[in-house]
Amino acid sequence: MTKPVKSPGSEPTADSAAAPDQGETLLRVSGLKKHFPIHKGLFKRQVGAVQAVDGIDFEVRAGETLGVVGESGCGKSTMGRLITRLLEPTAGSIEFEGRDITHLGVSGMRPLRRDVQMIFQDPYSSLNPRHTVGAIVSAPFKLQGVQPEGGVKKEVQRLLGVVGLSPEHYNRYPHEFSGGQRQRIGIARALALSPKLVVADEPVSALDVSIQAQVVNLLDDLQAELGLTYVIIAHDLSVIRHVSDRIAVMYLGKIVELTDRQSLYNTPMHPYTKALMSAVPVPDPRRKAADSRERILLQGDVPSPMNPPTGCRFHTRCWKATEVCKTKEPPLIPLATGHNVACHHPENAPDQEPGDTALLSGSATAKR
Repeated sequence: MTKPVKSPGSEPTADSAAAPDQGETLLRVSGLKKHFPIHKGLFKRQVGAVQAVDGIDFEVRAGETLGVVGESGCGKSTMGRLITRLLEPTAGSIEFEGRDITHLGVSGMRPLRRDVQMIFQDPYSSLNPRHTVGAIVSAPFKLQGVQPEGGVKKEVQRLLGVVGLSPEHYNRYPHEFSGGQRQRIGIARALALSPKLVVADEPVSALDVSIQAQVVNLLDDLQAELGLTYVIIAHDLSVIRHVSDRIAVMYLGKIVELTDRQSLYNTPMHPYTKALMSAVPVPDPRRKAADSRERILLQGDVPSPMNPPTGCRFHTRCWKATEVCKTKEPPLIPLATGHNVACHHPENAPDQEPGDTALLSGSATAKR
């Protein structure tokens, strides 16, 4: 595989800075919120809002992979669409390469579409069944007015080879491919304009387990070859562990823990993260017999994002919850070097509220 060569039409301009050096901040998100209004009645009056994303802060450095995990409905996919500006934020700011892109319009975002691309979750619905593979992968060139060296067809065929497909597939239609092959087509489309940031929204969750490893390894190889920066959204902790440098754990619209991969898996500090880790299956029977992890069963369901709990949003299911958890929202602060946690009573770290020891009467304590 060779690194794509930008065509003359895609050379950096005054509005398109050169790619940041490895390790520099590429994306900075501050206080990001997205509330979807709920309207009722004849006059469609707003009676509430779904707080899908409710105040999150993080950075993504050039060349790294940030993994985002959490239960369904925690807001991770909405967050992905916000940072790619497919959705308009309710509040907060998004900076890409030091430039505020929070409220850029369609014309303002058009040049940035070359640098920020997205891989969608469902390869069956994200490809237009009426278009050939060639038309799908060449669409970014036409939309941006870019003419690759050697022509669009030659570049598209080269991209198909990069993602492990045959250049001869150029004139085929999506229905002729398997799920894994369709996802490779989506990846080729995302890479067409040599982006700096790729947001992958659960890129393997719709695929067979036997195919998932192939697509994950492909993403890894492409990052090494092309110097890509990833934000990968997933609910599978095994996938995230394999591909991520740092991991953010989301719960009900909030980031509750953010740290590097090794710290998260070796010393999880948030009770929710610890519960997630305890649920990861061990496929090897010999290792499973020697596994000393305590299985934690959370009682109850995730509260509604229309009416989230006061204080810590996890306190209704947490076995360590006290009165302060019900009344005071814990800030996301560093409890160890590079390890940020939002919890009053964290695991593997000093208690942040040592004076408050009385457990809530309704605290979930199911363990085995």
